[in-house]
Amino acid sequence: MSFARVRALVIVGTLAVVALVFVVIAVVRDTQSNAGTAEGCPADWPRADVTLRDHKDVKIRVYNGTDRPGLAASVGDDFRNRDFQVEKEANEKKQIDDVAVLRYGPKGVGSAHLLRAYFLGNAALEYDVERPDDVVDVVLGNGFQQLATTTEVNQSIGDLGAPVAPPGSCPMPVGN
Repeated sequence: MSFARVRALVIVGTLAVVALVFVVIAVVRDTQSNAGTAEGCPADWPRADVTLRDHKDVKIRVYNGTDRPGLAASVGDDFRNRDFQVEKEANEKKQIDDVAVLRYGPKGVGSAHLLRAYFLGNAALEYDVERPDDVVDVVLGNGFQQLATTTEVNQSIGDLGAPVAPPGSCPMPVGN
C-alpha cells in the first residue's frame, strides 16, 4: 500500500472519529429534549392541542360579518366541499373589517392554525382560554375575497410553520 493511501485512510478515519464525538456530545447535551411537551408549565394553565388536524377532523361554525347576503352559506359550502365539518352558518351581529376572525379555545389551536392557512395567514386570531370545545368560529369580514386554493393552502401552512400554544397555555403532551 502506498504512503498516499495510508495517509488518506488515516485522515478519513480521524474525521470519522471526530464526527462521532460531535454527535455523541450533541445528543448528551441536548437541551430541547422536552420541547413541545407540557413539562415545566404551571398546573393551572390549560393544555392547548397543537396537533395540526386533517380537514375531515376540523369542526367549524361560519358567520357572516359583512353586509353581503348569503356569504356564510356560500363559504360554508366551500368548506364542506373541502371535507370540513360545518356545524352552523349564521350572521354575525357586528361587521368585521378584517379578512376573517378565527375564534377558538385550547382544544382548537391546531384546527385554527389549519384554517388560518385558508385565509393565507390574514385571519385575525381570538383565543378564548375558557372555551371548552374544539369548534372554531370563522367570522368572515369585509376584506374577505375567497378561500385559498389547495396549493396556496399548502404553501401557507409551510410559511406559518407548526402550531404553537397561545400565551398563557402549554402545549398538550404528544399522544393525549
